[in-house]
Amino acid sequence: MSGHSKWATIKHKKGALDAKRGKIFTKVIRELTIAAKMGGSDPSGNPRLRTAIAAAKAESMPGDTIKRAVQRGAGEIEGASYDDVVYEGTGPGGSLFLVEGVTDNRNRTVAEIRKIFEKNNGVLGGASTAMWAFERKGTLTLAKESATEDQLMELAVGAGAEDYTDTGDEWFLTCPSDVMNAVGDALEAAKIPVKSRKLAFLPKTKKQLVGRDAEVALNLAEALDDHDDVQTVYADFDVSDEEMARIAGA
Repeated sequence: MSGHSKWATIKHKKGALDAKRGKIFTKVIRELTIAAKMGGSDPSGNPRLRTAIAAAKAESMPGDTIKRAVQRGAGEIEGASYDDVVYEGTGPGGSLFLVEGVTDNRNRTVAEIRKIFEKNNGVLGGASTAMWAFERKGTLTLAKESATEDQLMELAVGAGAEDYTDTGDEWFLTCPSDVMNAVGDALEAAKIPVKSRKLAFLPKTKKQLVGRDAEVALNLAEALDDHDDVQTVYADFDVSDEEMARIAGA
């Protein structure tokens, strides 16, 4: 499991639907706010904000809501001040977790994240508990029909992408973190829309989990993902299709 693509696949295989619209809006609004805080309110010069705005529009978020979130982040209007946070922990079977979040109250969030780990046979650790097992990479997703494999080879790889994967209805691309925007810009210049571009933590190796360890690790990942302050969950475990089918039928 490596963040976006595998976790999305696991969630779908488990039959877990996306959170209710209100929860989705909460996460997207926080990302809009922190993106504007970090890079300014002009999306043309802020790729993270461009991606957040595209995600907001994909969820049919009203334009006024998007505008207010951006203005709060840029300090143009008053509102909660959000900070990026990253938590590290361990889970069943020696699995390692990185949790990216956005919070306006660090003490509250860390206490709640610790409780989630404890309830699911895990431990919230300190710095370097899990970070060593992951690499910082740029990731991009494209709708499957928006580009051919030849186009990805020519444009994305030509601009610095290292790999691309067919995840079913999307292409998932990885690249060094410092060329992510160059890859995205090359695709968009060729009229190929990029659904998302994001820096992510991808595991260097994966641990195969089975049985009770697999079930509890999945529950831990899902519980973390459901927390309002959590934006992305990364873990270094994997579960086979056969084991997923067993868990889904249990």
